[in-house]
Amino acid sequence: MEITAQQLAQMVQGTVDGDANVTINNYAKIEEATTGCLTFLANPKYTHFIYSTQASAVLVRNDFVAEHPVSATLIRVADPYKTLADLLNFVNAQMAPQRRGLEQPCYVSEGVELPEETYVGAFAYIGKDVKVGHNVKIYPQVYLGDGVMLGDNVTLYPGVKVYHGCKIGNRCTVHAGSVIGSDGFGFAPKEDGTYEKISQIGIVILEDDVEIGANTTIDRATMGATVIKRGVKLDNLIQVAHNCEIGENTVMAAQVGVAGSTKIGRNNMVGGQVGFAGHIIVGDNNAFGAQSGVPSGVGDNQRLMGAPAINSRDWARQVVYLKSLEKMSDDIRELKKQIKTLQNEQ
Repeated sequence: MEITAQQLAQMVQGTVDGDANVTINNYAKIEEATTGCLTFLANPKYTHFIYSTQASAVLVRNDFVAEHPVSATLIRVADPYKTLADLLNFVNAQMAPQRRGLEQPCYVSEGVELPEETYVGAFAYIGKDVKVGHNVKIYPQVYLGDGVMLGDNVTLYPGVKVYHGCKIGNRCTVHAGSVIGSDGFGFAPKEDGTYEKISQIGIVILEDDVEIGANTTIDRATMGATVIKRGVKLDNLIQVAHNCEIGENTVMAAQVGVAGSTKIGRNNMVGGQVGFAGHIIVGDNNAFGAQSGVPSGVGDNQRLMGAPAINSRDWARQVVYLKSLEKMSDDIRELKKQIKTLQNEQ
């Protein structure tokens, strides 16, 4: 699809600064864009690219002031990043295949009712007493155990496994290879040094508008439920252990690990490879830098980094000190030599 900058600006409630008739037929990053591409500038670190980009049009903030001439047409909007996201979602919706019906072979247990618009891919398995909402897409090789409940507009990509009894809310997306409701890691030590398995009889609940990345695992509760609250976004390769709770609109990057019975509040931002100890409570609106280790409870509105995680400013100072250790060690050795020389002279 090809449109002009003026037409695009009207779609996104923006204003045009430059050639309103320039045409756009593709999207690209600002440093890679070529003629015909639309790009965006949201992060100040990329500002220098706007003066060299070959893009035909650039989404910028309403208050953006160019310090040098810009050859591209500027489309001024309130939030370039959100505007681009909306545009990409629109394009994706137009391009995505509209799948529906049952591909064969697949297995649907007797008595399970599937709305007319449901899509079930080949080799999918749907167990007894499964409830499926409207406009659900179940891609090939998905497994739904007995008693699973799916809300409306749910998408389960290839190879997703949802164990018995788990509940997935409206507008949730679970990407390929993820496992919802596997057993929590519960074993009781015995006198002979072996372990007795503790049955995990709880479930997992994904509330509305949750997205789970590829190959992420969320364990079922020992009793009760492991709960992923509304609006949570989990990246790929994340482990959430039994009886955890992750609060509304919290986001986690890849390879985060959350140990059992930990409660994480709302609107937290968690970098990659962060580890949370078990049985702790984390408050709201915190940010955790990549590879942080969180061994104990955390309040609200904190910025933490390091292992164990501390205030990000304190962590930054510690990094500076660590870089100076080699020189400090050399200085100490030199001082010792000087002291010894002075002692010998006395």
